[in-house]
Amino acid sequence: MKEISVSELKKLKDSNAVFQLIDVREEHELEICAIGGEHIVMGEVMDNLNKISKDKQVIIHCRSGARSGAICQALEAKGFTNVYNLKGGIIAWSTEIDPLITKY
Repeated sequence: MKEISVSELKKLKDSNAVFQLIDVREEHELEICAIGGEHIVMGEVMDNLNKISKDKQVIIHCRSGARSGAICQALEAKGFTNVYNLKGGIIAWSTEIDPLITKY
């Protein structure tokens, strides 16, 4: 499984790079904090493969990187070669990039 660090994601965002960011957390978690991206609940990702790009880098994130890692592995098993897990998830983003993002 390929991973990307929060600092690498920040560079992508700051440079207006073309990529897809997908948040696989539950709806109630979005109310606590968010770093952007499309929201596809973990349990619904495999039913929404058509929403996931095969043409550009796709970064999957969750709270800590565990759920998004599992989704990356499942997508790789379906033939996706362009998916990256956000290492450390929103917790790492809050620690390293934006302390205003609530840790939970």
